[in-house]
Formats: sequence, C-alpha cells, structure tokens
Amino acid sequence: MPESWEVNADYVAVKALENGVTIIGLTRGKDTRFHHSEKLDKGEIMIAQFTEHTSAIKIRGKVELLTRYGIMRNDDLA
Repeated sequence: MPESWEVNADYVAVKALENGVTIIGLTRGKDTRFHHSEKLDKGEIMIAQFTEHTSAIKIRGKVELLTRYGIMRNDDLA
C-alpha cells in the first residue's frame, strides 16, 4: 500500500434497513457544507470515513450503523 494511502481516521459502516436511505458527507472548516451524498437501498452497505475533509455524516432513513463505539440502529424510533 502506498504511503499516501495511510489511514488515520475513523470508519463507519452503514447498512440500509429500507430503500432510499440517504447518506450525506459534511465538510470541515469555517463553513459546513454538503460535499457528497449517496442513496442506499435495503440491504446495501456503505463504508464511510471521517477525513481531513469530512467532519460529519448525516443519515436519513432506517439504518444499522457500526462504529468503533458499537452498533446503533434507528429503526425502533417512532
């Protein structure tokens, strides 16, 4: 693996529990902005990384989220 590929950031795994889940990456810095979005259908999984450009990830829809802090689900919320 080239040195430039070294990763020192957190990853999250997002598993869609329904069709149409939206994942939005938000930038770091003085002004927070959207910089990337993805749509997932039920059963699809996306691995996302916090980087020098990505400070937050916004998720719309029912998902199971795996982080280094544990597993979270939002499908049981009203």
